[in-house]
Amino acid sequence: MAILLFLLWIVLNGRFTLDAGMAEIIVSGVIVTALVYAFAVTALGLKPRAELYFWRNAFLLLAYAAVLVWEVLRSNFAVIVIILNKKKKISPAVVKIKIPLKKSFSRMLLSNSITLTPGTITIEQNGDEYTVHCLDRSFIEGIEHSTFVKLLERMEK
Repeated sequence: MAILLFLLWIVLNGRFTLDAGMAEIIVSGVIVTALVYAFAVTALGLKPRAELYFWRNAFLLLAYAAVLVWEVLRSNFAVIVIILNKKKKISPAVVKIKIPLKKSFSRMLLSNSITLTPGTITIEQNGDEYTVHCLDRSFIEGIEHSTFVKLLERMEK
């Protein structure tokens, strides 16, 4: 997190050149980054173990984000087809599905991903059971074996 904060500071600073004042810029950036990190650890309860979990799974989280963007785009087009095609019959449904994820972070990420995807909303998540409202029943079919779930299962190992 400290590295990401330092890179964000460099971006927000607007310049990064090798001039005479570079040492002051780097020192002040490191000090501000350390202060923000210390605040996050003490006031927000950030735990170093959680940070290690994040870095260990950074590649999988990036892959998950890419899959999420793809699914959102794909679902956008499916919803547009439903809206523009007035003859197409839709079958809205409230569906209960079981997805055996162990960690609460994985469950939260899946619940939010379902809600972010157009045409589906997670109504309730209780343990490994998800109650999902979908605009069309086909929107939720096969989610138990989707790339979302496979990536989350890999992150839990």
